[in-house]
Amino acid sequence: MSSEKGPTPSSAPLGPLSPRPHFEVCKGVNGLDKIVLREPRGSSAEVYLYGAHVTSWKNDHGEELLFVSSKAVFKPPKAIRGGIPICFPQFSNLGSLEQHGFARNRFWTIDSDPPPFPTTTSSKTFVDLILKPSEEDSKIWSHSFEFRLRVALGPGGDLMLTSRIRNTSTDGKPFLFTFAYHTYFSVSDISEVRVEGLETLDYLDNLQNRERFTEQGDAITFESEVDKIYLSTPTKIAILDHEKKRTFVIRKDGLPDAVVWNPWDKKAKAMVDFGDEEYKHMLCVEAAAIEKPITLKPGEEWRGRQELSAVPSSYCSGQLDPQKVLQGS
Repeated sequence: MSSEKGPTPSSAPLGPLSPRPHFEVCKGVNGLDKIVLREPRGSSAEVYLYGAHVTSWKNDHGEELLFVSSKAVFKPPKAIRGGIPICFPQFSNLGSLEQHGFARNRFWTIDSDPPPFPTTTSSKTFVDLILKPSEEDSKIWSHSFEFRLRVALGPGGDLMLTSRIRNTSTDGKPFLFTFAYHTYFSVSDISEVRVEGLETLDYLDNLQNRERFTEQGDAITFESEVDKIYLSTPTKIAILDHEKKRTFVIRKDGLPDAVVWNPWDKKAKAMVDFGDEEYKHMLCVEAAAIEKPITLKPGEEWRGRQELSAVPSSYCSGQLDPQKVLQGS
């Protein structure tokens, strides 16, 4: 069993105008470097440099809000099962690359002096990471890019991920990519969960050769395997957990699609890095850009952002009332 060593304060050099972020770098599972973010009010997050992979997000009561499988393999080149894997430059098998692209199983570096970062939040608890293609990456995907990721915790415990991807090519050629934040939410019981905000939308069903269907008008509930790509989705989606009386709210920008996935029992048993019964305690709702790939010309930059919050659910005549959540700020 791998042991984790205590954190050591980061000594990453910062530019003259950069506020000093509140993070520590320490050793995680199997000695892999991870970053620990701690917000003064008590919330926290952990990010592995391997994959720029968020593996923990806790509220100010110390409750874990993300799901990571007990069988997750923290050993390159295997991607970590759970948390928030980043799918880039390819979602799923929609292209010639490995499943979900290569960003999630590359080692990123701390970006100590990122370009100016216009932001609407006042968060001082963040870390900036960067990925550039290696020679090996260029052999399988022959495009020059810089991928900058900021992971931040807001004063209320919200978790914000902002990706900035720039085409740094000098050959004048644009490139295309698809993208997703493959977020695994921790839920009490999948049969007691519903998703609000995707009603009546068109979706591609990955279990039926990506055939296009239209969702019915009710909230989405779960009683079997689900793997759908919802199209032209709203900027806000809510996941209501009846048992925990908790609602997750996903706010997103630059990411028009949303993937909803739960493997259910048969697929769960077929995955070596996933417990047979763990499908009951997780749900992936993924902010994504899939149906219409992003095109970047040389020098252009794309930005895709998601903000996650967890709020107490309110009851209305015995049912969770998501309207405040979806209509609120």
